[in-house]
Amino acid sequence: MATDFKSIPIIDIGPLLAKCDDPKMGQDSGVAQVVKQLDQACKEAGFFYVKGHGIPETILKQVKNLTRKFFELPYEEKLKIKMTADSGYRGYQRIGENITKGVPDMHEAIDCYKELKPGMYGDLGKPMEGCNQWPIQPTNFKMLMEEYVSLCTELSRNIMRGIALALGCSPYEFEGERAGNAFWVMRLIGYPGVHSTNGSDIPKEDIGCGAHTDYGLLTLVNQDDDITALQVRNHSGEWISAPPVPGTFVCNIGDMLKIYSNGLYESTLHQVINSSPKYRVCVAYFYETNFDTAVEPLDICKERTSGAKKFERAVYGEHLVKKVQTNFVY
Repeated sequence: MATDFKSIPIIDIGPLLAKCDDPKMGQDSGVAQVVKQLDQACKEAGFFYVKGHGIPETILKQVKNLTRKFFELPYEEKLKIKMTADSGYRGYQRIGENITKGVPDMHEAIDCYKELKPGMYGDLGKPMEGCNQWPIQPTNFKMLMEEYVSLCTELSRNIMRGIALALGCSPYEFEGERAGNAFWVMRLIGYPGVHSTNGSDIPKEDIGCGAHTDYGLLTLVNQDDDITALQVRNHSGEWISAPPVPGTFVCNIGDMLKIYSNGLYESTLHQVINSSPKYRVCVAYFYETNFDTAVEPLDICKERTSGAKKFERAVYGEHLVKKVQTNFVY
């Protein structure tokens, strides 16, 4: 359960990454310190920043810059990769086409998913089958984004090793049948700046993305360095800003990890309100379980929470498809 946190901690995960391939990493004092910080952050806020993550800041900026260039294109150009159900819900969506709790979100986006071959997961995977739609312009878009996904996948796997240790498990708890073939989602998102209402000087703030939790294990958010828009709700219902910290990722816990941890870790509500006049870009990478994994509380987490199972079994792919099929209008 989230606490009444007032800020989001910054964690240097360098010591964890230095030992991430060592089965005895948990015995290292540097790793133990990172694990302690991860445990506290996941319990108290469900959010944390990571630095020392090893992905060059130049790549973080290139990804945002190329995303911004795409959103600057004319609508007719962007609509060449328009998202549809037939595309496996992959591709471009216009402002207002994403829906959160029945309300249109004031952002545009490109949605990408790990590609699923026909029949790979039977009827479960059928709605998500397909290939990602990449724009021809800007040039090198596909190449850069696929490299970025690869880097984020590796980083997420290693952060999850630290989180597994924090829960009292083996560092490899979230691999194998749970997330050894981890599904992933990436959303390239653009939020228009505020505008005046009826020509007045009073700015009108739209909800860039309504209050929600994420679906999987772990999210890595690469946000513009100069605009504060992401807000996280604490236990008292206050919205706490997550201002940009250049060179870091904002990380947060998803629904599947909340279930695995039997509620020890929180998938915290968050929203986006861009109150700046500037257009904001954000690239969110979501690290998930295997698509067909049945998720239920881990035994060690049940023991740590009075032995009671607080959540029923959930199949990740079913959870994702249900969300995807109700999140978009065309």
